[in-house]
Amino acid sequence: MTTHHLDTRLLHIGSAPFDPETGTAPVSLPSMRTSTVRFENLAALDRAMTRRLAGERAITYGRSGMDTHRALEDVFMQLEGGSYCVLAPSGMAAINIAFLGLLKTGDHVLVSDCVYGPVRNLDRALLQGFGISVTYFSAERDDIAQLVQPNTKMIYVESPGSLLYEMLDMPALASQAKAHGLILTTDNTWGSGYIYRPLMLGADVSIVAGTKYISGHSDVMLGAVIVKDQKLAARIHSAQYAMGNSVSADDAWLALRGVKTMAVRMPQHARNALEVCKFLDTQPEVLQIYHPAWHKDAGHSLWQRDCTGSNGMLSIELNCTPEAAKPFVDALELFGIGFSWGGFESLVQWVEPGTLSSHQHWKHHEHALIRLHIGLESVDDLIADLKQALAKIKK
Repeated sequence: MTTHHLDTRLLHIGSAPFDPETGTAPVSLPSMRTSTVRFENLAALDRAMTRRLAGERAITYGRSGMDTHRALEDVFMQLEGGSYCVLAPSGMAAINIAFLGLLKTGDHVLVSDCVYGPVRNLDRALLQGFGISVTYFSAERDDIAQLVQPNTKMIYVESPGSLLYEMLDMPALASQAKAHGLILTTDNTWGSGYIYRPLMLGADVSIVAGTKYISGHSDVMLGAVIVKDQKLAARIHSAQYAMGNSVSADDAWLALRGVKTMAVRMPQHARNALEVCKFLDTQPEVLQIYHPAWHKDAGHSLWQRDCTGSNGMLSIELNCTPEAAKPFVDALELFGIGFSWGGFESLVQWVEPGTLSSHQHWKHHEHALIRLHIGLESVDDLIADLKQALAKIKK
């Protein structure tokens, strides 16, 4: 049997089957909306329930989705190299499923200090109340063996890290996790399985916000949890079902549509981002560029070893205070001010200094950090926009 390239598989997942009577079919599956699933007879119901109880992705009720959802689950499994996937209505919802499905009262989890900011809010708002304790650590500097407690059950990381994009040594983390019998869970939204595959590097659970590069058009909220191990799959499945998460069939369809162009979108984002890095490297206002594909980045060698590409995400440290950098952000014309990324458009975020205080990778707390998502506009236009805006920085 021919094994096709990932790009080819992504294009053909979700192709609609031919009608047996007419011999025709639309190119893509339609959005299958339903709340109730009908069964031909009780035997069909029994078969579906037996499969579901065994942890399989059986269709039994509209909350778990129909064929549109199954196709999107296949997309995530192909991208990540997993054997089981559950969908969630947002990336944060997917993170909740992983934490609450794999931890219980009295458990302890090690969380890297570079994770997505709302994870800390999850800790404060829910985990502490549930009796789940968290220790934040630097994957670069701290000795995990010294931090593991008798009740430690999981290591949770994000690589590259949020805001500063530090690459973590996933195989080394996996080795530590295995040595202590811990589950290694990672947020892989940056790589989204297309340019970085942590499950192949030893991670046990991968979480992706499909809101970003999977969908690609800034019009969908979506998350996914992907695993390889059958026992972990059963726990994730049970948590997702108990929490009542549901994804709109239309959102699943939009994500399936978006992923068809992922193979051309992400490389173009990456090319544009590197051109922008080259320009920014010549500007006196820019002290440092945080982008693992940039050859001067501290994590570049790990990126070369573990990744197959890059994307449009980068941050820049400016030679001014955070307050003095605000005119730069306001002067940008092609960059929308917003918190998301992964769509076709360019975005900018003025990073609140307080959010960086806990990131040990951040050295210069008196300087401004600006996060950029480099979109699919003409890179010459983006560079010209950045150039005129840099001139607005208050000296």
